[in-house]
Amino acid sequence: MDFNVKKLASDAGVFFTRAMQFTEEKLGQAEKTELDQHLENLIIKGDSTKNWTEKILRQTEVLLQPNPIDHTGARIEEFIYDKLDKKLPSKTTNAELLGHYMLDAASEFGADTPYGKTLVIVGEYEKRLGSAEREFLHTAAAGFLSPLRNFLEGDWKTIAKERRLLENRRLDLDICKARLKKAKLAEAKAALLSEEVDKAEHELRVAQTEFDRQAEVTRLLLEGISSTHLNHLRCLQDFAEAQATYYAQCHHYMQELQRELHRCSNASTSPQTSVASCPKPVSSAFLSGPSSSGDTSSSLSGPKAPGGLASDQMPTLVTGARKAKVLYDYDAHDGSELSLLADELITVYTVPGMDPDWLIGERGNEKGKVPVTYLELLS
Repeated sequence: MDFNVKKLASDAGVFFTRAMQFTEEKLGQAEKTELDQHLENLIIKGDSTKNWTEKILRQTEVLLQPNPIDHTGARIEEFIYDKLDKKLPSKTTNAELLGHYMLDAASEFGADTPYGKTLVIVGEYEKRLGSAEREFLHTAAAGFLSPLRNFLEGDWKTIAKERRLLENRRLDLDICKARLKKAKLAEAKAALLSEEVDKAEHELRVAQTEFDRQAEVTRLLLEGISSTHLNHLRCLQDFAEAQATYYAQCHHYMQELQRELHRCSNASTSPQTSVASCPKPVSSAFLSGPSSSGDTSSSLSGPKAPGGLASDQMPTLVTGARKAKVLYDYDAHDGSELSLLADELITVYTVPGMDPDWLIGERGNEKGKVPVTYLELLS
């Protein structure tokens, strides 16, 4: 017990002395040993790396989990599983949950009804989108977030600890320098014996050795920041690739969903059933066509064309070759189709007996079928 009290008193004395030295340095009343420029630059680089890594980590978490305080308690659960060193169980995404709701609603309303059929189609694709999102979240967390957290919670904590120790060694060194200076001044006035000066010089040499050793340790750790940057570079590339793959999957699924809705819409052949058939996305290709009260009367006499125009109006829209602006990207599914890029201009026309949902598109020497709903016909 006596030993502990003495140690506590000694530690308190050292802390007080260091605090006094630090305060005097800030007030300009004591000299301060400056670190070499290389070590100072490494410290600045380390601080910058730590600060930006924290910001990137937090914002990436917001991107992947916009609302952490939700019914799942997502981040709290991740923290608990991480501390327990256990794998976080896979959770249902919002898109998957929406898909399940749609399928349940279809069962309630009747899967053979037009609305029920559409709910089934959209619900299945929502589940696919949710599954792709879940895979992306898992990949991003493992390949990008985890390395950033490991650096902040591992390497950086070690660096910060050694930097605090270096600062203490520097304060001790400057305290010894001040003591030696006072001892030599007193010796010059014959107020102290030479052994006091020798003692101060010995303490200074010890403090200088400890300071130099700690500076070297800190320098080596900070130089490792460059390796950290290279590791984070690879992780960032993997994250961008995973994100690109995820968005490509979403684009592909939405294209397939639109085609499914088109097929569902084309399943009916009579005007009465076409009204009750599965809904079809509206294209601006036909919104720019002529409309009048006469259009309504003519639509009652024959089968409907896509976009709500009567079949006898179609020749006024696609007779001969005309220009069309592509609204969305489209990937051809076979050799008879033409791939499209959003915002490009192509020439389109129709041929007798052709499906009214399709036109022939030409771009230079390329030719193939293109879906009408991806186009805006220009006058």
